[in-house]
Parts: sequence; structure tokens; C-alpha cells
Amino acid sequence: MADSRTKIHRLMIAVNRIDELYYRLLRTLSVKDNTFVLLYAISDGRSHTQKQICDEWLIPRTTLNTVVNECVQAGYIRLVARGNKEKEIVLTDSGKEFACSILTPIFAAEERAMEPFLDQGLVEQLESFTERLDGEFQRMKE
Repeated sequence: MADSRTKIHRLMIAVNRIDELYYRLLRTLSVKDNTFVLLYAISDGRSHTQKQICDEWLIPRTTLNTVVNECVQAGYIRLVARGNKEKEIVLTDSGKEFACSILTPIFAAEERAMEPFLDQGLVEQLESFTERLDGEFQRMKE
């Protein structure tokens, strides 16, 4: 039990350190955290709405709305009606250049750091852990 507790504690410290590493890097790049999250979220080439990003990336809707408005004003994104209340977030050409200038070196660094662990199932294990932890926490609420 003590060994498990120690390993879980180490994992939690590692997760917090990961957050801190991104935070420090973004400060040196003069990029706001939530702007980075928006660009990261839409970098997968799929269609995204503010609601989807809020749900997936756990950003408060008002916070994301502020970031989206800043990016619209900067000319980085535009909002396209989808036929319902939601609008798709689309990068403009200047937005693609801006996102690329920030994300390309970060993606390369992530891939170099993660490469030795990808074939060991780390991502799948963390996803499974997240689902199991969610289930355990749901049981605690009951």
C-alpha cells in the first residue's frame, strides 16, 4: 500500500510539473495559456466549436469566449455558422502561420520526449487510468 501511495504521489507531482513546463515555456513565448490551449485544441484539423473545446479541454465557456474574441480581433480565427447556435472555429491564413510558429517546435519537442514511451502503451494506460479514476470518484459522490 505504501509503495502504491508513493507511486501515485510521484505521478501527481509529474502531472503538475508538466503543467509548469508548459506554463514557463508559454511565458517565454509571450503566449497566453488559454490562447495556446485553443490553438492546440484546433490543431488536429477537425471541426471544433467552442462548446466542444470547453468540454474536452475543461476551459470555462466565458474564458474561452474571451480568447476566441481576442483571436478574432487579431485576425487569427473566424467563426463560421454551422446551421445551429454553434459556430465552427476556423483558423485564418495568418492564424495558421501564428499557430504554426508556436505549435511546430512544441509538437517536435513533445514527440522527441514522448517517443520512447509510445510503443509501451503509456497513452492508453493514462487514458484507462483517467476513466477508472472518474468511475471511482463517481462512486464516492453516490
